[in-house]
Amino acid sequence: MRKFNIRKVLDGLTAVSAAASASSAAQQQQTGNRETEIQETLQSEHFQLCKTVRHGFPYQPSALAFDPVQKILAIGTQTGALRLFGRPGVECYCQHDSGAAVIQLQFLINEGALVSALADDTLHLWNLRQKRPAILHSLKFNRERITFCHLPFQSKWLYVGTERGNIHIVNVESFTLSGYVIMWNKAIELSSKSHPGPIVHISDNPMDEGKLLIGFESGTVVLWDLKSKKADYRYTHDEAIHSVAWHHEGKQFICSHSDGTLTIWNVKSPTKPFQTITPHGKQLKDGKKPEPCKPILKVEYKTTRAGDPFIILSGGLSYDTVGRRPCLTVMHGKSTAVLEMDYSIVDFLTLCETPYPNDFQEPYAVVVLLEKDLVLIDLAQNGYPIFENPYPLTIHESPVTCCEYFADCPVDLIPALYSVGARQKRQGYSKKEWPISGGNWGLITQSYPEIIITGHADGSIKFWDASAITLQVLYKLKTAKVFEKSRNKDDRPNTDIVDEDPYAIQIISWCPESRMLCIAGVSAHVIIYRFSKQEVTTEVIPMLEVRLLYEINDVESPDGEQVPPLPTPGTGSNPQSIVPQSHPSTSSSSSDGLRDNVPCLKVKNSPLKQSPGYQIELVIQLVWVSGEPPQQITSLAVNSAYGLVVLGNCNGIAMVDYLQKTVLLNLGTIELYGSNDPYRREPRSPRKTRQPSGAGLCDINEGTTVPEDRCKSPTSAKMSRKLSLPTELKPDLDVKDNSFSRSRSSSVTSIDKESREAISALHFCETFTRKADTSPSPCLWVGTTLGTVLVIVLNLPPGGEQRLLQPVIVSPSGTILRLKGAILRMAFLDATGSLVPPAHEPWREHNVPEDKDEKDKSKKRRPVSVSPSSSQEISENQYAVICSEKQAKVISLPSQNCIYKQNITETSFVLRGDIVSLSNSICLACFCANGHIMTFSLPSLRPLLDVYYLPLTNMRIARTFCFTNNGQALYLVSPTEIQRLTYSQETCENLQEMLGELFTPVETPEAPNRGFFKGLFGGGAQSLDREELFGESASGKASRSLAQHIPGPGGIEGVKGAASGVVGELARARLALDERGQKLGELEEKTAAMLYSADSFSKHAHEMMLKYKDKKWYQF
Repeated sequence: MRKFNIRKVLDGLTAVSAAASASSAAQQQQTGNRETEIQETLQSEHFQLCKTVRHGFPYQPSALAFDPVQKILAIGTQTGALRLFGRPGVECYCQHDSGAAVIQLQFLINEGALVSALADDTLHLWNLRQKRPAILHSLKFNRERITFCHLPFQSKWLYVGTERGNIHIVNVESFTLSGYVIMWNKAIELSSKSHPGPIVHISDNPMDEGKLLIGFESGTVVLWDLKSKKADYRYTHDEAIHSVAWHHEGKQFICSHSDGTLTIWNVKSPTKPFQTITPHGKQLKDGKKPEPCKPILKVEYKTTRAGDPFIILSGGLSYDTVGRRPCLTVMHGKSTAVLEMDYSIVDFLTLCETPYPNDFQEPYAVVVLLEKDLVLIDLAQNGYPIFENPYPLTIHESPVTCCEYFADCPVDLIPALYSVGARQKRQGYSKKEWPISGGNWGLITQSYPEIIITGHADGSIKFWDASAITLQVLYKLKTAKVFEKSRNKDDRPNTDIVDEDPYAIQIISWCPESRMLCIAGVSAHVIIYRFSKQEVTTEVIPMLEVRLLYEINDVESPDGEQVPPLPTPGTGSNPQSIVPQSHPSTSSSSSDGLRDNVPCLKVKNSPLKQSPGYQIELVIQLVWVSGEPPQQITSLAVNSAYGLVVLGNCNGIAMVDYLQKTVLLNLGTIELYGSNDPYRREPRSPRKTRQPSGAGLCDINEGTTVPEDRCKSPTSAKMSRKLSLPTELKPDLDVKDNSFSRSRSSSVTSIDKESREAISALHFCETFTRKADTSPSPCLWVGTTLGTVLVIVLNLPPGGEQRLLQPVIVSPSGTILRLKGAILRMAFLDATGSLVPPAHEPWREHNVPEDKDEKDKSKKRRPVSVSPSSSQEISENQYAVICSEKQAKVISLPSQNCIYKQNITETSFVLRGDIVSLSNSICLACFCANGHIMTFSLPSLRPLLDVYYLPLTNMRIARTFCFTNNGQALYLVSPTEIQRLTYSQETCENLQEMLGELFTPVETPEAPNRGFFKGLFGGGAQSLDREELFGESASGKASRSLAQHIPGPGGIEGVKGAASGVVGELARARLALDERGQKLGELEEKTAAMLYSADSFSKHAHEMMLKYKDKKWYQF
């Protein structure tokens, strides 16, 4: 019986679609002449795709460096990313192609260059003198693993320590190895029988560049004389060494060890440490050694002219401090301050007044790189306050669960949000200016306001000013504060439908003009907010509970049955009633003992003080129905002109009048069709096919449901439930199986077609609802996951007081349109092809009583005539643009003929589609699951751009990708970072001007004065001619097989750019030669290119050789 039915339906559908395509072709011919009137100005040359900027905290940081003269901070990450920070607003992101972790960074101080050492044993020289830094040279070590690098100030020779305990020396100008090598067996005692371990530290004596201090992991430290090529002193200690630091006078150094101790050594007394300190050890009586503590991972020793030195360290806490947060310890004289951090410490650096290591250091701040934060501590003020961080590094304060992007907003919005957000700022920060102040801002060529809204797992929402490729937080709204919080785990109501983060934001619907905000949360709750500059106290939080269920008491198929008149609620017990005080208790149950009429969260019943900003207008909660938990909300829309909010899920749709606080519509999806349901479904209780506990858990955020057999496994339900919030895509989940449509819809493949059809798109508009209409009227267009579009007519009472007294009449229009794939987005064009925005009411302050004139004005303003379509002549038509996961259609209204159709993708599906404005025109922009970004002209849907941008590697990209006006788009590239991109040719061309400059010409400070007596009798800083020691003439050539030089894409142009200062001497000479004889320059470039191609050829030959021969082959 069933098979026969399905075949009939399929045959019917095939016939319908064949007829539709034939009729649309015929219609296209008929209307061809009329459509040509719309001039489309957008061409493919208006489009170009490129990344613009990356905001947020560098994900999984691993290394830190600071240029004390340029005042630029660099952070490297475990994925090979490099982030550079200057003054607020000057930021830069670069990426190593290999993706290997950055283990160390070293600035060429005041040279506009940076050396990075990677976990794949490569060194790279970055040129920072261009707006987009590029690699000038790379050096790949073949036989040894890099563990530590040191570049002395104003030197061009980089010391590279390895896992084998050897030190190689690299010329940073040519990026070639010197023949001078310090072998581990020469450095340690000849009598020593064991290997000293990898190099963990290298530094030269601040007062004598000819003496190099080498720290081995095992606990041995060697002072090496570079000239005589032998060890002057060897210092041995039982405990492993983590770091070493000099006193600026070069007579003492300090080591940090794995047992939580610090040892201070006099250079000339190698037998035993001058002093041993256990900063966090309990001093035992009877002179016994203190108990061992956790390792001190890093120590810095900084001196001041006026007082005691600072010893700053990370780690070293005693083992009995269980649960204690990671700490930075600042020891200054007799005081020891322990500064607790929120996350574990990756690295820290002390910022000092001088770049010279042989002068009093005068430390003024400590920059602490944490796992998920960057903290700057002011050392000059009592109590060590932190600086207020001006960078947008708090995107991930709570994990981001959804994102919306608005370009070209009303100009008064950002100041309004900033003024209410300014009151939220914390106090107690350092009074000083942010010390990382290098670089210069770019030119601002974009003048329109841009706002990004992020929704988070803890229920908070952040508004960001994103104008002109910068990012700054404006205002934070905590939506969870309207609900009662459970005191402990046992007290948690068993009504929760998610394990954790019950307040997580899933959908944001915002009207920038009226400033109305509506959010949907993971616990099937919706909150409507109104913006106000006045503080108010709400005595009773307005609340509605809605029974939205998918069953019609197991009646037969509703053939011939009309949908009941819709002002009356669909089913359920009086959903229109406002619940002013508390909820029904969690023990509410239906006659058979199942949980019933209970929402998932409990609204506070005490008065709520609401600060200026977004204030609660209404809370709507879906409730449990006969043991069935409410399904998660998949689509949401708010309209300020109509005073309506509508929400949908896989059970159905509910519409609420938020002005009158009543439910206008509460229907199962099938009921929306009335007698027009093409699928001939028999409604049935979902409880018969699914476990009561599994409802809606399975795909929070990513879609509505998954196939039922997966829901039945409690493990899979739990796993996919966790997946909902920003976690990586689990490898065992099939991309197709999880619907990806940004929490709005579900892929057709993941829907049980017979039982669940979710509402995936909602759009309020003023248009023609039926074929016979002669004028547009307010209506709601509803899109479902089965590709159906239904139209609901709205009959609104007149404005003013009448709007609050008379009911809104809601009725079905009978109009049904169909596309392939779940509906994602709908929009409307007028007869000239311009976008018709949804009607909206301008923002006004609601908490101030209106005077009589204002009331009269509002009466005139209230009727919804904001939309330009209302003033159109009757003869003019409109166009509906509908985008689904598979195709886009443009439908002429009121005739409802499909005049243009575009199949966007056959093998994949669209994750996000937006109708956006660009260059005084509009287009449809789509992002596909196969990684393609496409744009289409409107109304003709001509393809204008199709670029493979990025593969969909995880749910986070799918959930956060969004397009907006003027060719802007963004997505969350990692759990902590937003990547912005543009698809506009004009923005790509202007981008270079908009980016900030990292390098600015700054005079290097004068070297410290040696003084008359020190100059006369010695004792000042001893310099060293390193060229004489490490140059080819003195030390010979390094082994060819040890490391391979790779010219970078920055090329010779980059060398010219870096020609200044001590390091640039050679480059300057080369530049002069270039200017004198152009031929020489060309020859050099050709030689470099030939060398590079020869190098890559030899590399490939080498790889081929290794592939076919077992034996090692190094000489060729």
